[in-house]
Amino acid sequence: MVSHVQLPPEIQLAQRLAGNEQVTRDRAVKKLRKYIVARTQRASGGFTHDELLKVWKGLFYCMWMQDKPLLQEELGRTISQLIHAFQSAEAQHLFLRTFWQTINREWTGIDRLRLDKYYLLMRMVLNESLTALKMRGWEERQTEQLLELLTTEILHPDSQAPNGVKSHFLEIFLEELTKVGADELTAEQNLRFIDPFCRIAARTEEPLVLHNITRGIFETIVEQAPFAIEDLMKELEEEEDDEMSEGNEEMSAGKERERGQDVPSKKPWKGSIHGAEPDVDEEQGEDDEDSTGPFLQFDYEAVANRLFEVASHQSTPSQNRKRLYKVIRKLQHLAEGGFPEDEVPEKAYRSLQGGRRERKAKKRLPKSRLQNKTGKGGKEDPPPGLSPGSERMRRRRGVGPNPTAHQEQPGDRGRRGAPRKKRRPQGGARAKVASGQEPKTQQ
Repeated sequence: MVSHVQLPPEIQLAQRLAGNEQVTRDRAVKKLRKYIVARTQRASGGFTHDELLKVWKGLFYCMWMQDKPLLQEELGRTISQLIHAFQSAEAQHLFLRTFWQTINREWTGIDRLRLDKYYLLMRMVLNESLTALKMRGWEERQTEQLLELLTTEILHPDSQAPNGVKSHFLEIFLEELTKVGADELTAEQNLRFIDPFCRIAARTEEPLVLHNITRGIFETIVEQAPFAIEDLMKELEEEEDDEMSEGNEEMSAGKERERGQDVPSKKPWKGSIHGAEPDVDEEQGEDDEDSTGPFLQFDYEAVANRLFEVASHQSTPSQNRKRLYKVIRKLQHLAEGGFPEDEVPEKAYRSLQGGRRERKAKKRLPKSRLQNKTGKGGKEDPPPGLSPGSERMRRRRGVGPNPTAHQEQPGDRGRRGAPRKKRRPQGGARAKVASGQEPKTQQ
């Protein structure tokens, strides 16, 4: 008799996660969450590196089998939120490490029709990892561990991450950090978050990584500078207004008490007619249309100094140093109170609404429209290859707009090329030739 071998729970869950039926996959995801919570609650529990690799392989193909964008988004959110089922920070970091290792290993096998769903999954996992860090109060030790994990698995020269993973990660990092921590993070904390990118940009030998870090991190900081300054000024003004309003209320209340009168409450009770407040959602909706949301605050001088520190090393490649020095000059200009360019707020607003800075492309007219297009006053444009000066000279001499064009004559049909002109002899020579005498040559 053949003995039946019991498979480990991780392998069983992975097989169900990659099943053909959606109902089976949905049940497997729910069971996986319960299994993670039950196992990590025990003191002797926890997952090994190999066990989480098996779990992530099942989750990878669970996403592979899912179609329809809305269902893909829902599944991606469910998978990314599994990080909160782990009870310790070490287990969460191991879960994230095995995720990025799985993405790096399976990336080359993803076809172009399935790339978007995995781009979305990467964004959601990064967002939830920053959210877990936020729930722990942005602890410095936890922040360093997360940044070390991301640097080792994605940006380090020895990592196995493909260029597509690196490029997408550098594109979405600041966006997701802004969504999660723009309201709480200080300039010093934000400098700590971008410090690994400064070190990688100074020593990398891959031009693509250098370009993506410069474009996705440092130039984005420069572009968002006007809005970050405006956001900070608004916060300061709101704090001043709140302090002034509180002081005025205290002063008015003190005067009323001196008079011996009761201070009526300014807020009517909810059931009264006067207590009907305007619809807050409508006002917020109007404000949201004009605002672009919070932005990360940076000490531009500190960022420039840190970049100069890493870029001025002798081991830094010359092309990296040259590229970083350009960014340093922009940051120093911002630290002195200047702006990147004139009319930055409007341009940066359009670029932020579009997700990236707009690239102006020259619009080319079709050839048919170019041929039919005329200049001012109804005059035809000069033919190609002729300058305006040569066109004027031809008009003074009485030559048509295109002297090289051959006008077809009735007798020219069937002949190739332009008609040749016959040389006519002079008057005296013509008469002598007609009489049969040869013309005398002048000696």
